[in-house]
Amino acid sequence: MLILIETPAGFALFQVANTKALNKIDNIYDYLQNEKQAKKLITPFAFQQFKDTQEALIATSKLINGKIPKKLSKFLEKNVISQEVQDQIAVQDKKLAKQLQEQLGLSCIQTPVTDQLFRGIKSQLTNLIEGLSEAELKSMTLGLAHGLSRYKLKFSTEKVDTMIIQAIALLDDLDKEINNYMMRLREWFGWHFPELGKIITDNLIYAKVVKAIGMRIKTSQTDLSGILPDNLEADVKQAAEVSFGTEITEEDEKFILCLADQVIELTDYRAQLSEYLKNRMQAIAPNLTTMVGELVGARLISHAGSLVNLAKYPASTVQILGAEKALFKAIRTKHNTPKYGLIFQASLVGSAPAKLKGKVSRTLAAKTALCIRYDALGEGQDAEFGITNKAFLEKRVHQLEEGVNYRDVKAPQRGKAKPVSSQAQYQEEADFQPQGATWMQRFSKGEDKREASQDLAQNSKFKKVKQQ
Repeated sequence: MLILIETPAGFALFQVANTKALNKIDNIYDYLQNEKQAKKLITPFAFQQFKDTQEALIATSKLINGKIPKKLSKFLEKNVISQEVQDQIAVQDKKLAKQLQEQLGLSCIQTPVTDQLFRGIKSQLTNLIEGLSEAELKSMTLGLAHGLSRYKLKFSTEKVDTMIIQAIALLDDLDKEINNYMMRLREWFGWHFPELGKIITDNLIYAKVVKAIGMRIKTSQTDLSGILPDNLEADVKQAAEVSFGTEITEEDEKFILCLADQVIELTDYRAQLSEYLKNRMQAIAPNLTTMVGELVGARLISHAGSLVNLAKYPASTVQILGAEKALFKAIRTKHNTPKYGLIFQASLVGSAPAKLKGKVSRTLAAKTALCIRYDALGEGQDAEFGITNKAFLEKRVHQLEEGVNYRDVKAPQRGKAKPVSSQAQYQEEADFQPQGATWMQRFSKGEDKREASQDLAQNSKFKKVKQQ
């Protein structure tokens, strides 16, 4: 029997000299603590050392993911397959053993005895492998541990939901700041050019027009074709000629244009942050994003604290998440509890009729809870599960709008029993015809209940024997 050991120094194969002797040893681990006994029972078969820490890191990362590294594949082909070794190979990792059996056709085993062998060999690794010192092995182990930690941190940055929590909080803060700045800009510049606010309703375009024209008297000389369509540009220039706004100084114009610049910069930054949040949600929770959108999904994660915490919530909690104050107030005042919280902002609930919003939100919360658990605990990285559930929800909403309810659909009936025409027909079709008075008749006549129960037991036994 061969034993495959994955070490920070490289891959090693050991051979058990006498397999039958293992059954006679009570504790193999304690037996292998003796160096002489270990060398007598275990002999080195082959060893392939890593060139550097980078090679060890690549091989270890593949082993963690349940894949066979190229280094290990070439090592086994050279020392086992090409030499036509028929011995079984003891492998500690179940995933690796399965891959070796499927891809390389090797016979792998894993038993409690091999588990003790792994522990014993690793404790005597430097004594069994020539040229490998204890200090060298420790430095290799430390270097591999540091490299693997860096690799995991670098790889897991795409799955850190803390970034989503900070991004959605900043997005909400930006919305408030942009609204405040825009309200101040409209009110400030409205004293000078009040007609512009009625012509242009979009905040970003309004800020760009203010920055382009500055004072009202420059409007006729300013080209606004890159900001406004031709008809709106003509309306703005015509309104500037007949405007009744107050005059402003150059210093006023300077501060107004500075405020317009800040509004434009914040709006552009918000658009970039929104795209960043969308990409993050697609990487971390693709199924949740498909169900409720990236904004609602991010707010749910932020409210719960993390995606794993959100996955622990039942569907009823997901449904009213964000409406805790209304819930406790309703419980305290003994009124109706809220039917939805943050999930109300989802497109499926918002587009549903008012009388169906409660049902739609309940169904959406149930499917969303499944998608959250799939994203947090599943191994899949695609959104197929969310797409399937969203298609079901859309079909369900359509059925509710048409008035179809699952409770109204009756289960198919297997058939009704045919009524008998008379007591004589029933006696003829019965499997068992009792002789004399039945037990119910004897009860009605006041006979002994114990005798009647005994007759009932005998009749049931006779009926079972006849059916067999």
